[in-house]
Amino acid sequence: MIESSYNQSVFAADTGMVSYLQSVDELIKVLTTSLQLEECIDTAAQTIKRSILNGGKLITCGNGGSAADALHLAEELVGRYKAERRSLPAICLNADVTAITCIGNDYGFDEIYARQLEGLGKLGDVLVGFSTSGNSPNIIKAFEQAASQGITTIFLGGKDGGAIKDMCDIELIVPSNTTARIQEVHTLILHQWLEELDTTDWSDLK
Repeated sequence: MIESSYNQSVFAADTGMVSYLQSVDELIKVLTTSLQLEECIDTAAQTIKRSILNGGKLITCGNGGSAADALHLAEELVGRYKAERRSLPAICLNADVTAITCIGNDYGFDEIYARQLEGLGKLGDVLVGFSTSGNSPNIIKAFEQAASQGITTIFLGGKDGGAIKDMCDIELIVPSNTTARIQEVHTLILHQWLEELDTTDWSDLK
């Protein structure tokens, strides 16, 4: 398991109204501390690239704002980021409302991603799960299911990593207790992955 995280954060929690300048100042501090994530960010990018080159796919999931991040990452692969390149295989598990409501109704909300993963995932795929708290039961279940199928797991989290900490192959835990700052750094990380994928030669990909 490759991990990059911090035991304690020096940044404020989600309490009270802050000004734009305070938010910018806090973000700068989080970004500066997050420079220590660089090696893990690159390792994750290489892991995703290698999976796709070997016939695998990227699978993503999250809840709320993190669901938007998961959808953002997957659509940039299937569509494009900046470069004109071939479409790349990616699925966002929170994109299909019919599957989510079917599984949620029959099995419970905690199973909405694990159940999809059982049917759609395969050995050689990569699962990227977003959870700012690290305590989302359906993301935990998804990572457990992925491990049982030999799917590589990448966790994008924050705060102290929560219950997911130490569960995944690669963990990127943003050193902040503020949900908004964590999500902003998550967006930066996924964009950095896309920079790597955009500059990859996909000509041999079947």
